[in-house]
Amino acid sequence: MDLLKEIKRLKEEKGALIVAHNYQLPEVQDIADFVGDSLELSRKVSEMENKMVVFCGVKFMAETAKVLSPEKKILLPRPDAICPMAEMISAEELRDFKKRYPKAKVVAYVNTNADVKAEADVCCTSANAVKVVKNIEGEEIIFVPDRNLALWSARFVNGKKIIPWEGFCYLHRRINSEEVRKAKEIHPDAVVLAHPECDPSVLDLADAVLSTSQMLRYARESEAKKFIICTEMGLLHRLKKENPSKEFLVPRALMCRNMKLTKLEDVYHSLLYERYEIELPQEIISRSRRALERMLELV
Repeated sequence: MDLLKEIKRLKEEKGALIVAHNYQLPEVQDIADFVGDSLELSRKVSEMENKMVVFCGVKFMAETAKVLSPEKKILLPRPDAICPMAEMISAEELRDFKKRYPKAKVVAYVNTNADVKAEADVCCTSANAVKVVKNIEGEEIIFVPDRNLALWSARFVNGKKIIPWEGFCYLHRRINSEEVRKAKEIHPDAVVLAHPECDPSVLDLADAVLSTSQMLRYARESEAKKFIICTEMGLLHRLKKENPSKEFLVPRALMCRNMKLTKLEDVYHSLLYERYEIELPQEIISRSRRALERMLELV
């Protein structure tokens, strides 16, 4: 069976849309109608007329798509594809944490499950976290779940107390400053781009701290010919595809095992059997959507 042909046939037959995160396997990215970061894809889903969507990513991403498009059938090809960082905080844990800081506003990174977003005042992305933290009212801000993104945002805010949850991305945590320093010594002409989920010591060495979408834009617009990319290496596929004349390196080759779970066979079976559908209570959808909409107001 030609999987690519069958996926295309089923997609057309069912009027489905396939979207894939920047960290997905190259062949999954190539079969998708749209490739991007998590919120970018969810917003794209909401703009399209397709009533069925295969979301090639991890659970919290598909949930966000469902929150923004509750009337659509959102399918996650691998139900075991979760984000370990998103699982580091539960809605109950956040409710308990909020009791310790009753005056604090809660900023939830989009890399959280829907029920956690529902407990937040506002959401943020890695691209707009600084703006959200700057613009939200209040002197105390609980930031969940990523400590490093919280600390990065705190660098640009005066007069506010940032209270970070002790969550982290296990993959970005593995990129260390010594590796980046050595990469810079070997390639002194390279521009270092780092994701804000990296350790602060790595961010201090970067020429720019950017989300995945921002990295793609930076590489496209920059006159530089060589880049050191401090994030999950799945992004290299798109970077090289869009910039064939430029060179992209990583200080260490790191793959997120959860992002790489989705294979072409999973996409095919998801379309064929219309599995695995994301279902959320209406209350969670409404409250999560409110936090996402508040983000758009602030930025």
